[in-house]
Amino acid sequence: MMIELIAMCVLSAGAGDWPQFRGPNSDGHAVGLATPVEWSETKNVAWKVSIPGLGWSSPVVVDGRVFLTTAVTRGEGLSLRVLALEAKTGKTIWDREVRAVDKAPSIHTKNSHASPTPLIRDGSVFVHFGAQGMARLSAADGELQWTCFELDYPPMHGNGGSPVLHDGKLVVVCDGSKDPFVAAVDAKTGKVAWKTPRGVKARLTHSFATPTVAMVNGKAQVLAPGPDHFAAYDLSNGAELWRVLAPGWSVVPQPALGHGLVIYNHDYDHPELMAVKLGGQGDVTDSHVVWRIKRGAPSTPSPLLVGDELYFVSDDGIASCVNAKTGDRHWMERIEGNYSASPISANGRVLFLNETGLATWVKADKKFAVLGTNELPGRTFATPAFVDGAMYLRTDATLYKFAQ
Repeated sequence: MMIELIAMCVLSAGAGDWPQFRGPNSDGHAVGLATPVEWSETKNVAWKVSIPGLGWSSPVVVDGRVFLTTAVTRGEGLSLRVLALEAKTGKTIWDREVRAVDKAPSIHTKNSHASPTPLIRDGSVFVHFGAQGMARLSAADGELQWTCFELDYPPMHGNGGSPVLHDGKLVVVCDGSKDPFVAAVDAKTGKVAWKTPRGVKARLTHSFATPTVAMVNGKAQVLAPGPDHFAAYDLSNGAELWRVLAPGWSVVPQPALGHGLVIYNHDYDHPELMAVKLGGQGDVTDSHVVWRIKRGAPSTPSPLLVGDELYFVSDDGIASCVNAKTGDRHWMERIEGNYSASPISANGRVLFLNETGLATWVKADKKFAVLGTNELPGRTFATPAFVDGAMYLRTDATLYKFAQ
C-alpha cells in the first residue's frame, strides 16, 4: 500500500507564508528565518494592535497581509467579521462583515463565536463560523465572493474546527448536538459537494475537530475524528472508507500524520492518543491500531510530530515526548498553566503557549530541557503564526507582531 502523507494541502502561497491553521502544511512547523525566542510587552515588539470583539481563530499571513476573524457583540446579536491587516505595520486594510446574527447562540466559556482559523488560497480568504456559515472573500479588498449557510446544524458549545482545502473542496466537520455529519463545499462556487452523516450512533454527538487529508493509494482521504469513532472518507464523494471505534466525545485536536500512521485524540473527558495504520476497509479497530497513550494525552491542543518524535501537552500542563512509531515515552514533565493552543516547532525548539500568556520553549530532544520562557498579559487560546522571522500572537484583545 502506497501512502503519501499530506497535512491537509500545501497551498499555493509563498514559502514564507502561513496560510492556514498550524502553518503551510498544517503540521505545526515553522520554516524559514528564525524568529525571536524572547519577547514581552516591551521586548522585540514590532507592533501591537487592538482587535475588536472576540475570536480564537489563529492569525494567518500571506503576501504581506495578516487575516483573522472576530465576533463583535451588538446588543443580543453578533457581527461575524473578517479583518486584513498590513503585516509590516499592523494597519487595518479592510474589515468586512460576513454575517449579522440577531441572537448569539450559547457557547462554552473557553470558546468564541469566531474560533475556526481562516484559510488563504489563490487570492481568496475562506472562513468558517461553524453553524453560522462559511464564506469566500477577496484577499485584496474583502469583497464577498460567496456565502454558504446550507450546512446548518444545532451547535453545542459553539464552533471550533477549522476548514481544510484539497482538490477544490473545503471540508468541515459538523458534529453538533444531534445528527452529526462531515461535509465538503466547492471552493469555487460555495455549493455543497457532499454531506455524509456520521456512521456511528454515539451517545453524545458533539465534537470540534479539524480534519486532515492523506493520499492512500493515490486517493485523497479525509481523516475526521468524531463522536465514538474515527472515520476516513473519500474526498471525491464523501463515502466512508474505514473507521476505528473508541468511545469519546467533544474531540478537538487535529490529527498528526507520519510514518504511515494517523495519530489522534478520541475523547475530551478521558483523553487518549491513538496511532492507527492508514488504509484498510470497514472497521479496522482490531487490525490497525498500533499504540494507545492515556497518561498526559491532550484534550484540546493538537499533537506535534518532529521526525520520529511526537510532542504533546495535556490541557492541565503535562508535556510529553514519545516515539511516534511505537508510543514509547522519552519524557513527561509538568510545565506551568493550562493549555488550548497547539505546540509549534520553531527555531529548532518546541513552543508551548498556555492560556494566560506564558510561553515555554522546550528542547526538541529525547531529553527534557526548558530553554526559556516569555510572558504577555491577557488570555492566549489561539496558536501563533510564524512568517519571515516574525511571530504573530493573538490574545483576547490584542494582536502582536514580534520581530528582531
